[in-house]
Amino acid sequence: MESSPLQLPADTVQQIAAHLKCHPTDERVALHLDEKDELRPFRDYFYIPKMQDLPPIDLSLVNKDENAIYFLGNSLGLQPKLVKTYLQEELDKWAKMGAYGHEVGKRPWITADESILGLMKDIVGANEKEIALMNALTVNLHLLLLSFFKPTPKRYKILLEAKAFPSDHYGIESQLQLHGLNVEKSMRMIKPREGEEILRMEDILEVIEKEGDSIAVILFSGVQFYTGQLFNMPAITKAGQAKGCFVGFDLAHAVGNVELHLHDWGVDFACWCSYKYLNSGAGGLAGAFVHEKHAYKIKPALVGWFGHELSTRFKMDNKLQLIPGVNGFRISNPPILLVCSLHASLEIFRQATIKALRRKSILLTGYLEYMIKLYCSKHPADTKDPTVTIITPSRIEDRGCQLTLTFSIPKKNVFEELEKRGVVCDKREPDGIRVAPVPLYNSFHDVYKFVKILASVLDSTEKKK
Repeated sequence: MESSPLQLPADTVQQIAAHLKCHPTDERVALHLDEKDELRPFRDYFYIPKMQDLPPIDLSLVNKDENAIYFLGNSLGLQPKLVKTYLQEELDKWAKMGAYGHEVGKRPWITADESILGLMKDIVGANEKEIALMNALTVNLHLLLLSFFKPTPKRYKILLEAKAFPSDHYGIESQLQLHGLNVEKSMRMIKPREGEEILRMEDILEVIEKEGDSIAVILFSGVQFYTGQLFNMPAITKAGQAKGCFVGFDLAHAVGNVELHLHDWGVDFACWCSYKYLNSGAGGLAGAFVHEKHAYKIKPALVGWFGHELSTRFKMDNKLQLIPGVNGFRISNPPILLVCSLHASLEIFRQATIKALRRKSILLTGYLEYMIKLYCSKHPADTKDPTVTIITPSRIEDRGCQLTLTFSIPKKNVFEELEKRGVVCDKREPDGIRVAPVPLYNSFHDVYKFVKILASVLDSTEKKK
């Protein structure tokens, strides 16, 4: 899907080790990679949690003054330091001006969401008029499906992953029920082959080819939340549209993580949250995309006054002048405090650029994979019960910065021991622990320390057997 912007991470690590005349697992490799990292200064733009402030920490196992190893940006990104400044600006404006704040300042409240669209367009690969910042992800998904899913006796199915994120699953199920459709017949779920974790592209394309005439909408995630698999979005889009389907994506785990080109790919619609890789804070302002080709064809099923053209919005004559495209889907005033936190993070993305972040991410995550596999060499892969398995695709084109690990011992035990030692990651049912070194604020030394801790945890756990 993407051309590899670097040589394979393993080759890079080995070359550096040879240059330093040390083993690839040596700490000096990580320190060298950090020294050469052009994005390293951006780490200082964020607050990194301290060991002493984390509830599960065992202070006998860590230095309380050290930074935690935060590998959970795939669930909640860290706070940009600029957030407080931007929030305070609007709180001061509110205190001093009251309602006049709607029209003045660098973020006039009436158009606050529109004021930062230019910072989002390169992240998702779209024109400003194709993007709206509004609501929460699942709200936006519902609004989009109400317009794009128009079932007929012939086309009545929605195609999705069998292991889609629960909110997407519930949303689709309820949309089908809203139309009075039989959920079992209309909810076409595709799952991996028996004994496999990853969906094969050929299987996805085969289902689209065979059943596309009965599918109204294809909805996939850009990056699968559990496995970390990056789907080939342009190929899915092309195949679906060739069969007459609308194709949309939930980009919650893709936005700010991988390069996106929604406009050029011809994606029909998409939605995303902003509190993961976009670091806007819990419950942050979400986004939606509708391709410009649909601007005058697809209209919102539910409207509110912020979908009305700004030039005549305040005439209050109840004669709707709908904004063409996705901005007509806006319903209410933008929440200024949520705009502030997102604005602070998007400013950092503008400076770093998504291309540079993706390049670092490939090397950073590849280094993590390489280090884990070197550790696992003590437990040969051909044994029936390896200690650690990475279920995320190994090909750099098929993943973002998350690796999902499974273990031959109960994941709960591993997870709890990692937490005690200041590693912030998460566990997901049925068997996974997700770790995500984020290029904006994670370092190669973070990866080195994580693998060292993981090895210690696994060794100590095995000795207890």
